Amino acid sequence: MEEILIDRPLYIDRIEPFMEADVVKVLVGLRRSGKSDLLKLIQRRLLERGCNASQFITMNFEDYALTQYSDPDVLYPYLLERINAVEGRPYVFLDEIQEVRSFEKVVNSLRAATKADVYITGSNSKLLSGELATYLGGRYVQFEVYPFGYAEYREARKQAGGDGSFMDYLLSGGMPFLTTQQWDEQSRRTYLTDIYRSVVLKDIVQRHGIRDVTLLERVVAYVMANVGNIISANSIAAYLKNERMEIGVQTVINYLEYCVDSFLLERMNRVGVVGKKLLKTQQKYYVADQGLRNAIVSDGMTNIQGLLENVVALEARRRGYDVSVGVGDDAEVDFVLDRGAERRYIQVTYLMAQERTVEREFGAFRGIEDNYPKTVVSMDPVLRPRDGIEHRNVEEFLLAQDW
Repeated sequence: MEEILIDRPLYIDRIEPFMEADVVKVLVGLRRSGKSDLLKLIQRRLLERGCNASQFITMNFEDYALTQYSDPDVLYPYLLERINAVEGRPYVFLDEIQEVRSFEKVVNSLRAATKADVYITGSNSKLLSGELATYLGGRYVQFEVYPFGYAEYREARKQAGGDGSFMDYLLSGGMPFLTTQQWDEQSRRTYLTDIYRSVVLKDIVQRHGIRDVTLLERVVAYVMANVGNIISANSIAAYLKNERMEIGVQTVINYLEYCVDSFLLERMNRVGVVGKKLLKTQQKYYVADQGLRNAIVSDGMTNIQGLLENVVALEARRRGYDVSVGVGDDAEVDFVLDRGAERRYIQVTYLMAQERTVEREFGAFRGIEDNYPKTVVSMDPVLRPRDGIEHRNVEEFLLAQDW
């Protein structure tokens, strides 16, 4: 089947101002979230700007044939040779760069010693922000890449000749390769489980030398099962103790941090709605892709509320918002979105069939006296806005361009 390449303007439009600038472009995100395809989209945009494909040097370090280049003393002279052979400006694309030992020295030397325009991708946030920052000293820009949002998912399913309903997206998620395949449910689950295993085993277990893999997986499964709920390391440790599994609170904190670093989980801090004071105890966690979560936690649609929150939270991140959970005097707002000078508040619920649900969701905004947009999002086909607060259908909301 011909390769399907889905346009991702949310990313390309942000990256384009930095194309050909003297900064390294760093793309980070969950394994199989579409970083390699995004490099192809960048190349396509460069071709539209007048570049020639002969100027591109591309290496994917997950390719076994390139194993020898995981040695920086082999990789660097090889790249220099290829760069010097290019007519015009070279463009270097290094995919999954964390497979290269001391890669940050190679990248820094390329930037300093050549005129190459460098793009790199990786699957661990600490590896690419901490160690790389030390060497580049601010001479890089970082973009976090997420699996497909609902609009991208629909386009991918359309090009693949399949349906792209919201319920399918809610269950199967938006991992790019999966969306282009006409697989049955069991095949989709197998693919997603394999991605989960690769993240847990390769990015977390191997990197951090974890010996009790089962304990790590139980922590992850607990967080995934409780997506959208407020949790703490103490509550996880207490739950596992009841399950006859001993684990220290600090170990739970470490495991959660490793999952966030590998982009498997997204942490949303709780902040005061007034003054935005960070509340250090208890947070919410969401999964980088709801399909991954559903493959690991077999609870069907019993936590549809959490799944809807997961989808909205990740879409906000995809659009460049900082996302936090708002805590007021009497109620909690699901999401406070900040992007530059912009802010908006969002409540997410399944259905507002009962009046007490309507009162609870709209009442969450009571006491917030600023004039930033406030929106209740649900699956209701009939909308009931009130008191200047929007009510929007979740499917329409995810496809809209006005937020």
